[in-house]
Amino acid sequence: MGTVEKIYPKLKKIENEIKSLKIMIIKSQKIPKKVVRLEGLLKGVKIDENEIEETKKFLFKFSD
Repeated sequence: MGTVEKIYPKLKKIENEIKSLKIMIIKSQKIPKKVVRLEGLLKGVKIDENEIEETKKFLFKFSD
């Protein structure tokens, strides 16, 4: 068995570990929250707390 055949499986394993670490880092990063005021943006529109909570559930359904 040549040197390349011995090294390749180890390199492949390291490559897969690096990919896994990248995914873990991306998932662990928190997106900074921006506070956005709706006042003045939607004049005449009333938004109640239930609508806000439903929207939060929908928007953050896939985070984590």
